[in-house]
Amino acid sequence: MNDSIFSAEYAERRALVPKGLPLIVTLSGISDPGGVVSQLDTFLWDRSEPEEILRFNTDLLLDYRARRPLITFDEDHFVDYSPEELSLSLCHDQLGRPFLLLSGFEPDFRWEQFIDTVLGLVAEFEVSTTVWSHAVPMPVPHTRPLRATVSGTRDDLIEERSVWKPTTKLPASVTHLLEYRLHSLGEEVVGFAILVPHYLAGNEYPDALLFALESVMAATGLIFTTDELREQTREFRAQVDRQVAENEESGEMLRGLEARYDAYMDDQNTKSPLVAEDGSIPTAEQLASELEKFLAQYREDGSAGE
Repeated sequence: MNDSIFSAEYAERRALVPKGLPLIVTLSGISDPGGVVSQLDTFLWDRSEPEEILRFNTDLLLDYRARRPLITFDEDHFVDYSPEELSLSLCHDQLGRPFLLLSGFEPDFRWEQFIDTVLGLVAEFEVSTTVWSHAVPMPVPHTRPLRATVSGTRDDLIEERSVWKPTTKLPASVTHLLEYRLHSLGEEVVGFAILVPHYLAGNEYPDALLFALESVMAATGLIFTTDELREQTREFRAQVDRQVAENEESGEMLRGLEARYDAYMDDQNTKSPLVAEDGSIPTAEQLASELEKFLAQYREDGSAGE
């Protein structure tokens, strides 16, 4: 019987991993409001050329009866048995810069052993920062910018992006525990709990994926193109707007949520200098456009020659 929590199959690959990379965590749990974790995981796998460097032992960590693997019946026999996987991979952003991705199922068993193993990997690879994101259903309107509760050691990101700072008890996930342990050890870690509209929590919400990606980029310096995703968010919002317009009760609910949201945001005393009047955070493209306008005006004024 193999009691090792992970396979030694890729020992040679592990030796080639550069030191000091950021680690992104996308572990799927029982609940995933807005499909944030699953969307982020799929996005990164599709665009970052992942190379698996370590695979965890599914038999030790997964409750098969709670999350049964899929198998295909083909007329008279079974094919394509697909058990859940949990792995650490070396990936690259769209500029070719490397990072680590811990993805797959959230362990059902041996949490402490799993966390100790991940902490050992963080030390082995000298991880620069660990980042993760998930969502919390909240009574907020889809017509207002998404917000988040930011946790961890990055005071700059907490100050800039965290608008709701509750003190509460909640059922823990293994990623909560990982952040807790990293924080206790003085390692750099940041978590983004995105506050998604409760009435859209059962959908794959592209706005939440966009927010998660922008948060990951802010925390790590990695770059991912989001033009296609921004178009998806516009189409999704238009579809929701049409559905709301066709239902009077939905319209009343939305107006109530907007009023409560606006009143809450008006009470926030500190606002980032980068936050626009509508509460949105400018994109990199918007900031670049404003910089170009400034430089053009600067040249027209002839200030450069003074």
